[in-house]
Amino acid sequence: MTEIPVISSRILHGVPYFVRQELGERALRRANRAAGFDLELLEDQNCFIPHAAVVSFLNAAARAAGEPNIGILMVPAMNAANYGSYGRYLLGAETLGLAIERAISALPYHSTGDGMSVAIVGNEVRYSYAFALAGCEGYDAIAVAAAGVLLSVMRAYLPAYWTPLRVELDIAKPRQTAALETVFQCPVVFGAPVVTVVIERHHLAANPRRDARSIVTIEDVMRARRGGAPRDMLNVVVEQIRTQVRAGSISLESTARAMDISIRTLQRELNRTGTDFRSMANAIRIQRAIELLRHTNGTITSVSAEMGYSSPANFARAFRKVTGYGPREFRTSNRPHGTAEHHS
Repeated sequence: MTEIPVISSRILHGVPYFVRQELGERALRRANRAAGFDLELLEDQNCFIPHAAVVSFLNAAARAAGEPNIGILMVPAMNAANYGSYGRYLLGAETLGLAIERAISALPYHSTGDGMSVAIVGNEVRYSYAFALAGCEGYDAIAVAAAGVLLSVMRAYLPAYWTPLRVELDIAKPRQTAALETVFQCPVVFGAPVVTVVIERHHLAANPRRDARSIVTIEDVMRARRGGAPRDMLNVVVEQIRTQVRAGSISLESTARAMDISIRTLQRELNRTGTDFRSMANAIRIQRAIELLRHTNGTITSVSAEMGYSSPANFARAFRKVTGYGPREFRTSNRPHGTAEHHS
């Protein structure tokens, strides 16, 4: 099956808020529609979304607001510290050099299709990131924002007055470059092979500016990210349905849009594995409903609405068909002794 690159939704922490504040509510609505789900509901959760959805989100926001420099506007807000367990793990390293090594080694738990590397050339260190969809339409904003993320790692260890030697971007040189040099506070090179931040070698020994609040291990990252990002299309579809369940709306059209493939292609690929979208969506919704009924006190009506059913009666029928129990009956039989039941 075709591989669809995905990345942790944590990379969008604060981005929907930024779009609303800087570009307006209309731009945010269009961006969410283009991405295939409401990203504001997902930014702090451990789920994976297609790279294509991230690109579509930023492109739609920029077009809706008529803002060609959205990447530049985003740079100050980019911060690896917002990337959940992955960010806490890499920024918990004792030196900048070790932080970069951690970022590289843990990347499979953060995304698929991306590349990250570090190279020492003389007295220079080249910290690089390759986005899976580099060169696609609208990639310029991604490249600029990605450089901001790399810089955030370095600024967690280096003095406030520090500036890089240069930033290299794998995009064509724009007509106006001054804004990029201003936001990065250094010379900017265009047409590079990958996004790269270049610093002096001795900075690798720098200690963090602030003590880590908690110790995070690579095993913690693995647990938080369920063993890593999904790599084949079937698992990517499963993840997208789970993501849509969290956002409160599931559709074949939104899933295909987020993955940047046609509905027909998606259906064909699922048929090859002996399944179909509706069956997968129903199974995942019921599994999530089981979790909510077992571990929360939400009413049957609220669980039904959370799962996207049009009515509690429809939810009850679907739930009974899969589990053999009605939702209230299931909750009663699975509730710890002595816990009061909430009725819808």
